Amino acid sequence: MKNEVKYKRSRQRERILALLRSTDLHPTAGWIYDQLKGEFKGLSLSTVYRNLSILLGQGLIARLEYGGTFGRFDGNVSPHYHFICEQCDAVLDLPLPVDLSLNKKVDAATGCQTKFYRLEFYGICDQCQG
Repeated sequence: MKNEVKYKRSRQRERILALLRSTDLHPTAGWIYDQLKGEFKGLSLSTVYRNLSILLGQGLIARLEYGGTFGRFDGNVSPHYHFICEQCDAVLDLPLPVDLSLNKKVDAATGCQTKFYRLEFYGICDQCQG
């Protein structure tokens, strides 16, 4: 059994999680900081990053890496696909069912054991198209 670290309750961490779960923008840590700095007098960007790291470790949020300068965060940890706009960098959740058979296909083809996969679609979003 994995040793789980117990963290003291934090109002800042709870607000970061609530903010991530209330938006589908897949924001950066900087955006989260900008949204909450007026609410918490002593909030710093490093505090936001530290709390995001804790939430990631607890499996409550996901970090999205798309080759950009800054990682983005997702409050929706259920399996789902994303569409990434190549012009404005928007990350959109796709309302498509996840194909769980892909894990089995990869396992059969390789002899490996797939734990998860991430499928991303790239193109131009409807906002950038006009």
